[in-house]
Amino acid sequence: MEKDRPSIGGNGRYTPVLGLADEGGGEAALPDRWARAAGTVFDQPEPDELMELTVVVPARNEEDCLGACLESLVAQSEEIFELGRDWELVVVDDHSTDRTGEIARGFAGVTVMQAGALAKGWTGKANAIWTAARKARGKWLLFTDADTVHEPGSLRRAIHEAERHKVGVLSYSPRQVVSGLAQRSLMPLVFCELALAYPPNKVSDANTRIAAANGQFLLVEREAYRRLGGHASVADKVLEDVELAFMAKRRRVGLRFRYADDAVATRMYRTTAAMMEGWTKNLALLFNNALALAAWRALDIVLLVGLPVLTVELWNARFAAHSLEWLGAGWVLALLWVRTLVRFYARVAKSNFSFVDCALAPLGLPLFVVLLYRSWFQHRILKRVSWKGRDYAG
Repeated sequence: MEKDRPSIGGNGRYTPVLGLADEGGGEAALPDRWARAAGTVFDQPEPDELMELTVVVPARNEEDCLGACLESLVAQSEEIFELGRDWELVVVDDHSTDRTGEIARGFAGVTVMQAGALAKGWTGKANAIWTAARKARGKWLLFTDADTVHEPGSLRRAIHEAERHKVGVLSYSPRQVVSGLAQRSLMPLVFCELALAYPPNKVSDANTRIAAANGQFLLVEREAYRRLGGHASVADKVLEDVELAFMAKRRRVGLRFRYADDAVATRMYRTTAAMMEGWTKNLALLFNNALALAAWRALDIVLLVGLPVLTVELWNARFAAHSLEWLGAGWVLALLWVRTLVRFYARVAKSNFSFVDCALAPLGLPLFVVLLYRSWFQHRILKRVSWKGRDYAG
C-alpha cells in the first residue's frame, strides 16, 4: 500500500501536523475497506508543498448570504497569513440556479469549483465538500457554511487552539443570528436541548462516548481527515458532521467542541419555511428520543398554560362550600407554576441566546413539538426528508 501513496516533498512522506500515526506502522493498520475503497483520500495525489490551511465553502443557492461570508474570510488575509500563499479559499458551487457562482467569482483570491455530479447514495453537501477536499493543499482543512460570518483572526486562532489541545478535529458552535418571532422563540428551545444532549465538555472528553460537531465550522487536520476516510465515509449521512465526530472519537484522532461566539456567527435560516424544513431534516437525527422529547415539551405547554388558569379558577373560590381549602390549593398550584417556570428558563438559558430571545421561548413550544413529531414521522415512518430541492433517505 505504501508504494501506491504519492510522496510529499523531499522526504517521501507527509508528516502529520499533530504527529498522528497509524498503530502498528503505516497504512496497513487501517481497516482494508478504508485503505482500498475507490473515491477515498488515499487515491488523491498530494501536492509537492502544503499550505497551512484550505477553507472549503459548499454553496447551493446562497446568493443572499455568500457575499458576507466571503468578505469575512478574505479579510483574514494578512502579511503573515496571506491568501493564496499561506492558505487557500475554495467555494464549491453545488449546481446553484441563482447568482451564487457569480458572487464567489467576484472575490479576488477565491477559487470557484463546480460540484461533481451527484452520485446515488451521496448527499449534496458531502459531494460538494468532497469535490474540493480531494484537491485541497492545506495541512488543515476548514469546512464552513456559506451562511457564516467569521471574526477577524479567527482562522489562525482556531488552528492554534487545535494544536494547543492536540486534537485532529475542532468544531465550533457559532453564535446564532435570528430574526422574526418564530425564529427567536424556537431556536433557543432547539439549542438548549442540544446543549443538554451534547455537553461540550463531555464531547471534548476522549473518555466519553458523546460526540458532536457543527458543520458550520469544522476544522480537520489533514492526516486526521485521511484516517476518518474523508467525506466519502459519510457520503449518505444527512448529519455528516455528527457522524465525523463519532468517527473521530472511535479512531482517537482527538475531538474538541465548544460554543464560539468569539470566532463565528451564522444566520441559519432566512425564512420560517426554510427553518421548518431544516429542523424537520435534523431533529430526529440529533435526538434519538424525538417523540418522547415532543411529549415532554407538550407537557411544558400544559403546565405553563394550564396551571395559571386552574390557579385563577381556584382563587375565584367558585367552590363556596370549601372556599378556604380551594384558595389554599390555588396557592400550591401557583408555587408549582413558578417552579415550572424557573426550571424551564434555567434549561433555556443553556442555549446561549439573548435574554429577550430566551424570554420568548415559551411561545415557540407548540412549533417545537410539531417539528419534533414531523421530523420523527418523516425519518421513522416515511424514511424520507427533503432539503434544498433534494430528497434523501431518512
